Amino acid sequence: MTRATLAPTIRTTALAAAQQLSNQVLINGSLRGTAQSRSFDLHDPATGELICQVADAGVEDVDAAVAAALAAQSAWASRPARERGKIVAEGGRILAEHTDELAALLTLESGKALRTECRGEAGNVADVLQFFGGLASEIKGETVPSTNGILTYTEREPVGVVAAVLPWNVPLMLMAIKIAPALVTGNAVVVKTAEETPLAVLRIAELLNRVLPQGVLNVLSGDGTGCGAPLVAHPDVKKVTFTGSVETGKLIYGAAAQKLIPVTLELGGKSPMLVLEDADFDRAVDGALVAMRFTRQGQSCTAASRIFVHRSLHDEFVAKLTAKVGQLVIGDPFDDTTDIGTIISRVQLDKVNGYIERGKAVAGATAHECGTLPTDERLRAGFFGQPVVFTGITNSDPLAREEIFGPVTCVIPFDTVDEAIALANDSDFGLTASVWTRDFRTAMRTVKALEAGYVQVNQAQVASLGISMGGVKQSGLGRELTLESMLEHFTHRKSVVLNFE
Repeated sequence: MTRATLAPTIRTTALAAAQQLSNQVLINGSLRGTAQSRSFDLHDPATGELICQVADAGVEDVDAAVAAALAAQSAWASRPARERGKIVAEGGRILAEHTDELAALLTLESGKALRTECRGEAGNVADVLQFFGGLASEIKGETVPSTNGILTYTEREPVGVVAAVLPWNVPLMLMAIKIAPALVTGNAVVVKTAEETPLAVLRIAELLNRVLPQGVLNVLSGDGTGCGAPLVAHPDVKKVTFTGSVETGKLIYGAAAQKLIPVTLELGGKSPMLVLEDADFDRAVDGALVAMRFTRQGQSCTAASRIFVHRSLHDEFVAKLTAKVGQLVIGDPFDDTTDIGTIISRVQLDKVNGYIERGKAVAGATAHECGTLPTDERLRAGFFGQPVVFTGITNSDPLAREEIFGPVTCVIPFDTVDEAIALANDSDFGLTASVWTRDFRTAMRTVKALEAGYVQVNQAQVASLGISMGGVKQSGLGRELTLESMLEHFTHRKSVVLNFE
């Protein structure tokens, strides 16, 4: 029996798991309903069918979750750091045993393809927890030179209750890189899920609560106004970590400023890919498939939605790229022959299609529509979209300046390396970039000149543990994924001076 024929069984099992989580939040170690018993419908993006009801948490639920976290935090912080690390790492081991279950839940609620996206994301969660769990012994201070008879040193202390606000595009991975360092450093956490993808995150928290002390990790679902805003503004929340849109990030930053608490913001991107004249051509074309995150329907802040190609390579590059994108299979996310699933929602699909129509209206522009939408009657109501590669778009057009968050990229020609750098930097964003060249000197000069927080040469892989990830300009504040970011964002440094003379 092939994996493709297993798709209905996997989906049925995921639906049953979703029903077990219907209308639930997790507070003080237990699943429960909300105070006002409010809920909203969650639909399968691939079929339009109702999955379950999602708990719509409000102020009372926020108060309860934060109170539980606050009550648990002191005892959790008092445990030796290595003990906390071992507990978090053990949580990772438990999650590794549930990878298939988590991947199926994520596929059901997000519409992302099981094979190309969700299995990998679900599997990476355990790795993140084990990585940060192993860093627990590095939570330490420094001795500071002082005068004779005086001992001066620093120590690291947890910030307190952390609010982790998640997006819908890669919710499991982004949950992991927020909660793991926060927990290891002795903080308690309240997670606010995205409305569109609450289920797998809630299940992860339920599994982690098998080993975590009661109240240390709590999960709420609901909208930004009723749940997210009161969570960020809560007086007992001492740190906010958020990934999402620039607009929401600014609102969170403003609310946090009223309390003078620290924030980490990983926001939007309009990431450039620079294909120089001497690039390994076939490698660069294959790199564009990865860089644009086509298998995620371009729903990534790191997507290479601006591809600058040397004019001598431009036409051939577009021809080969569109041919390769056209070979990707768009279809049932649970089918293992599928490369590309759905866009997350009707609202997002309409937004993406609106940008495509705007692009088609630009004088001289060409929309290269790639791939074939599924014809299965069962998927007729799904939010499927064709990848589109635009040519004839300038760097000043909205398609090249605004974050679309869909499978749409612009290929723009250039004549000199300096021109390519100037075009790449002419953006409000500065998250990631990639450079494709065989020349080391040119690569290093270009890397230094690019205004981005994460730059790769001759590759465009996703972020990796141990390598600092974060943006500049409108792409956010702070860094993630490293020991340094764990210490910077989830601890305070206390200076201590001992004088017994």
